[in-house]
Amino acid sequence: MAATTATTPTSQILFSSSHSICRLSPSQLCVFNAKTLISCPNNSSIKRRQAANGVRCMAVASEAQTKKKSGYDIQTLTGWLLKQEQAGIIDAELTIVLSSISMACKQIASLVQRASISNLTGIQGAVNVQGEDQKKLDVVSNEVFSNCLRSSGRTGIIASEEEDVPVAVEESYSGNYIVVFDPLDGSSNIDAAVSTGSIFGIYSPNDECFADIGDDATLDQVKQKCVVNVCQPGSNLLAAGYCMYSSSIIFVLTIGNGVFAFSLDPMYGEFVLTQENIQIPKTGKIYSFNEGNYQLWDDKLKKYMDDLKDPGPSGKPYSARYIGSLVGDFHRTMLYGGIYGYPRDKKSKNGKLRLLYECAPMSFIVEQAGGKGSDGHMRILDIQPAEIHQRVPLYIGSVEEVEKLEKYLA
Repeated sequence: MAATTATTPTSQILFSSSHSICRLSPSQLCVFNAKTLISCPNNSSIKRRQAANGVRCMAVASEAQTKKKSGYDIQTLTGWLLKQEQAGIIDAELTIVLSSISMACKQIASLVQRASISNLTGIQGAVNVQGEDQKKLDVVSNEVFSNCLRSSGRTGIIASEEEDVPVAVEESYSGNYIVVFDPLDGSSNIDAAVSTGSIFGIYSPNDECFADIGDDATLDQVKQKCVVNVCQPGSNLLAAGYCMYSSSIIFVLTIGNGVFAFSLDPMYGEFVLTQENIQIPKTGKIYSFNEGNYQLWDDKLKKYMDDLKDPGPSGKPYSARYIGSLVGDFHRTMLYGGIYGYPRDKKSKNGKLRLLYECAPMSFIVEQAGGKGSDGHMRILDIQPAEIHQRVPLYIGSVEEVEKLEKYLA
């Protein structure tokens, strides 16, 4: 027995009344008694050393091979971000910024769910820079988003769809990220409890960006620098995402390595990873346009829409789905395939969606999912903004569907 223990300095022996068990290494287990030879790995040196003592060894599967995934093994957004940081995909500053955005989304989700109870439905009484009536929740959501980004201490400039100009963040301790956001997209649906969402994009500073800010004497030097820094093409985005407030609270994020979806678990109060590397189908049979504006569209777009409704050889036309919330319509399109469009028309020469706050972040997300975002003629992410509230037409979704539309509009 002593000879057995001497074979390796890490050997361990357990004794029982009838058998002895010896672990020769982390992956080898010896079981023996005075009469029976049980088993042994294909290692001749061990066989020779142990044969005289009537010992045979058997290999034991490593822990990695036998370990089963626990049913309680969940991955939170915070844990996922830390893993990306450890892998060197993002830095600690961006991790903090994204965490602060997720906190803002949790607060807004709570406000949306309690809107009617807390008397947050209806119009605030003010008009934003776009000339649109502000809902009460628009104003509150903008404040929540701004406060969370300020308190993170890692943002240098924040720009909101609801604000006239970008704002320099005085509370920045380190990091100098630029965050653009639409705090509550689809707010016209609030009173009817239809899905809404928040959209955001994150840039690094870019002093080489130039914007046409004119000779407006009311803009001081700090604000001018803010405008210059914010006006970057979507191809410069470091990260983008949205949070949809619907039957589930879903946080969708890309940091340039695929698209990931996290659902808010009310039990833990945490966003939990539910979908990895989302890929939009190459084609689809769903279109999402506001056909109420059909008579205001140009003839090329009308022809495209008419052809979608034509059953053709298959005998089955495209299906129309339109919520009136960019986040809701886009999320469905990304999962099921098809195309979402908000075109220019006779009333809105450039459409109504904002390039910085809506079109560029969504186009960055859809490209990471294998789709395409276009203004009908060129890639959205290649458009250089001329002003912070610039509007552009948007066609976004499956690659083949967007390319098909571009051929009609060419």
